[in-house]
Amino acid sequence: MAAPPTATTAVLLPGTASDEVFVRSAFARPLARAGFALVAPSSRSVRAHLAALDAAWTGKPLLVGGVSLGAQIAAAWAARHPRRCAGVLAALPAWVGRPDGAPAALAALASASAVDSEGLAAALTGVDGWLGAELRRAWPRYGERLPAVLREAATTDAPSSGELRGLRVPVGVVACTDDPIHPLEVARQWVDALPRAALRTTTPAALGADREALGRAALDAYLAAAASA
Repeated sequence: MAAPPTATTAVLLPGTASDEVFVRSAFARPLARAGFALVAPSSRSVRAHLAALDAAWTGKPLLVGGVSLGAQIAAAWAARHPRRCAGVLAALPAWVGRPDGAPAALAALASASAVDSEGLAAALTGVDGWLGAELRRAWPRYGERLPAVLREAATTDAPSSGELRGLRVPVGVVACTDDPIHPLEVARQWVDALPRAALRTTTPAALGADREALGRAALDAYLAAAASA
């Protein structure tokens, strides 16, 4: 399916302590095939992510989104700036509203404490496979700021159910069926609250074999939501 004509630029934000390298690996080619130019900011904090979204807007509606925390920040920005946004790609949302008790928030806090007390290498002990490889690549890029970035993510609100209900653009939501950090139930809560949304699923194993599986699923969900109007 072709991209809706209302946006030609997609601005995608990374997840907690991830980076633009992962975003490009997952989204660049699927978006290009659908007619979107990807902007993947190298921002490293919530404030910088929001500033990157502001800077990307040049008067034409944007497709915005991201992974985990990035998806949540992008959706919040879209809710605050409805005339700037043509749609949202929300990959692996981790909570709704306040992060209290959310597995991803607890994991980020635990990782921050482990990095502080044991160092980066020790904090990643036992994190194997493609995820371990991604974290070992991305985390050193944050340097001494890594624990603070992890703690900021763990205490940043996602859009509330009410904010999601007010977001009237098409939203494509993606979850992994066996990801305890980004529960499928949270993705369903987003879709249930959003007026125009579709859900697609993938698996960590699929992402390990092909990062673009995440981008393809997000885009497919978005186009399905856009077509449902």
